[in-house]
Amino acid sequence: MAAAVTRRVNALRVEVPDGNADTANAPAAKRILDAKDDVWVSADDGTSAGNGNQPLLFRTMKVKGSILHPYRFLILVRLVAVAAFFAWRLEHRNHDGTWLWATSMVADAWFGFSWLLNQLTKLNPIKRVPDLATLADQHGEAILPGIDVFVTTADPVDEPVLYTVNTVLSILAADYPIDKYACYLSDDGGTLVHYEAMTQVASFAALWAPFCRKHCVEPRSPENYFGMKAQPYAGSMPGDFTRDRRRVRREYDEFMVRIDSLSTTIRQRSDAYNNGDGVHATRMADGAPWPGTWIEQAENHRRAQHAGIVQVILEHPGCKPQLGSSASTDNPFDFNNVDMRLPMLVYISREKRLGYDNQKKAGAMNAMLRISALLSNAPFIINFDCDHYINNSKALRAPMCFMLDPRDGQNTAFVQFPQRFDDVDPTDRYANHNRVFFDGTMLALNGLQGPSYLGTGTMFRRVTLYGMEPPRYRVENIKLVDNAHEFGNSTSFTNSMPDGAIQERSITPVLVDEGLINDLATLITCAYEDGSSWGRDIGWVYNIATEDVVTGFRIHRQGWRSMYCSMEPAAFRGTAPINLTERLYQVLRWSGGSLEVFFSHNNALIAGRRLHPLQRIAYFNMSTYPIVTVFILAYNFFPVMWLFSEQLYIQRPFGTYIAYLVAVIAMMHVIGMFEVKWAGITLLDWCRNEQFYLIAATGVYPTAVLYMALKLVTGKGMHFRLTSKQTEACSRDKFANLYTVRWVPLLIPTTAVLVVNVAAVGAAIGKAAAWGFSTDQARHVLLGMVFNVGTLMLLYPFALGIMGKRGKTPVILFVLLLMAIAAVGLLYVTLYAPYPQESLTFLSW
Repeated sequence: MAAAVTRRVNALRVEVPDGNADTANAPAAKRILDAKDDVWVSADDGTSAGNGNQPLLFRTMKVKGSILHPYRFLILVRLVAVAAFFAWRLEHRNHDGTWLWATSMVADAWFGFSWLLNQLTKLNPIKRVPDLATLADQHGEAILPGIDVFVTTADPVDEPVLYTVNTVLSILAADYPIDKYACYLSDDGGTLVHYEAMTQVASFAALWAPFCRKHCVEPRSPENYFGMKAQPYAGSMPGDFTRDRRRVRREYDEFMVRIDSLSTTIRQRSDAYNNGDGVHATRMADGAPWPGTWIEQAENHRRAQHAGIVQVILEHPGCKPQLGSSASTDNPFDFNNVDMRLPMLVYISREKRLGYDNQKKAGAMNAMLRISALLSNAPFIINFDCDHYINNSKALRAPMCFMLDPRDGQNTAFVQFPQRFDDVDPTDRYANHNRVFFDGTMLALNGLQGPSYLGTGTMFRRVTLYGMEPPRYRVENIKLVDNAHEFGNSTSFTNSMPDGAIQERSITPVLVDEGLINDLATLITCAYEDGSSWGRDIGWVYNIATEDVVTGFRIHRQGWRSMYCSMEPAAFRGTAPINLTERLYQVLRWSGGSLEVFFSHNNALIAGRRLHPLQRIAYFNMSTYPIVTVFILAYNFFPVMWLFSEQLYIQRPFGTYIAYLVAVIAMMHVIGMFEVKWAGITLLDWCRNEQFYLIAATGVYPTAVLYMALKLVTGKGMHFRLTSKQTEACSRDKFANLYTVRWVPLLIPTTAVLVVNVAAVGAAIGKAAAWGFSTDQARHVLLGMVFNVGTLMLLYPFALGIMGKRGKTPVILFVLLLMAIAAVGLLYVTLYAPYPQESLTFLSW
């Protein structure tokens, strides 16, 4: 706990929308629809729907036909070309190297199959934009439904408290009726640092939230707001703004000093109380022993062994506004006519006991789901990781446009927002922004049954997490709870469920008495879920690393649909691991979890008929993509054999084979350019995606496949470490962590591929020099070398990464590569021996 929080100067970077205040406040839907967009056009047939011709609450947009039709046509043309390529290869079977030919045929067949699965789900991309102005007209402040906001954290070191407090502050200051939402923080580490940080947050929020409301501050995460280079003013009192901002900034600096010193303060306080009594307890402010994890861990006070804690830090504020007062001698802030209330804030740390599987984040989310049912029981739930803050204060309103829309709102289970990240290096070396996925794949799924659940920035309809079917498939209004024992043995919880299903329900104050405290304690015990359906048919799914994807799959399988919400500026922003090792570990967890899904009862192939056919294909593709590593590694290690063999044929005749290969690869990239166009991403985003795909396919995916194979044999699941968000960056070098290299076995396969292809390029040049550059053999070898050069270009970010601090100067990498290639070439020429004229060597990538 000593390194519980790391403060950085301008640590979290934000994007500031261009334009004046009026443009920033205009409804996103109107701005987009009115713009002269050369890609997207409106797909709405009318302006009203449902009973009583209710206005639409969101706008649907589709790709213009001039882009979509050529895009689809090219997919068809490439499919025909790939089929012709396979037919030609089967007709011209290579009898000199049958095993190699057969291997490449199987590999190419899998490449073609996975490409087809991927493209089938992208035939109808759809963008949906919330209309906040219409929502305000139709659903005023008084009738907006309640929301429970879930925030999860597990470790104050890997997930610095700096991120957590700013996330919670952005939630408490959000632009949503104050009495209609509540914030819950789940601290799975059970540390006193997080609890006391929340008490400090409650104190500072009493100043921060009114300041944000008075001056229309964006974003409402103070670290991000004060870190902005430009802060355009959108409020109505510019005369007070500069003075108020200066004072709030000073208060925030003092607040962060208190947060930074929490670990030291807690330790000193504990030492003072423990002096001479022989007990090394971690002490709270009143001297009582902390019921969670102690600094010096002891029996019943370890990270995996401690009591459950539920503490209401901020109670429900009530429905009546509490306006602030004018400035005075004691209060320099003029908050007259500003609502001073704060939403409900609750700290939770579930019980941990030895012998129980705590189920990581999924278990924590299910505990919050039960606790919130007794304290606020909002019909809608939105969850965040501790490092994802609200970047657009209206973000809680936007998903309501989909949930309350008269067309199919009742059948919408969840609304997923794209993930946007701060602190990524300008060149996005390791594709942390992942725009190809968030702005391409998700928009494509939006045209089917809906996007998959991505773990954070997602609003749920509460009843979907209870396993309830969508209205369209209910024959009648069946009871929500048919078998109460499936939900555990808490009568209070099961009794709360029907109220949680009422879409229009708000949040009402509850009396926290001894009976309620006992019920809350029961809901977070380790044994509560024994014999129940939690983690399978109810709540977030267990025993799979990617609990988010499989939970969304279970909901889609029941017949629910989901929506992908695009708004400007981005609703939420988070922090991505820019360190190579942490980034690879993150992808390892995703890919390993995907394979677990495939080998579980959540396999898309055995889902029921309610799953859209193309949605089934999408989930099947999501759960099998790591298998491609077997064939990619084979292709990338073929040069090993070529270095020792002078006759290596994959396919004859060579010229025709190359022509086919170039054609199908070129068409794939042309199709990719169309996706770049309709997804609104840059060429750099697309290139980084291609590069990191190969990096992952040569190092991460093989590890995931190996882990999965061991699980199938031994029955033991995979253990994936928490992705660290800690940083060593400082004000002098913001991206110092980018150049930190930590050697782990995960880096070895990709390093081997890099070395082999460098050696292959050198050997190819050496052979061409030895044979004579004008010979056919030399030309064939040099042409084959192009694929090895392509591999090196794709592995370029990885090569920079393993260079550590030397990677700051890319020219060093080019010099090293040229020297290595020259050394291999010279060595080959030195050891050259004449070959028979008829021998032909070919290196295939």
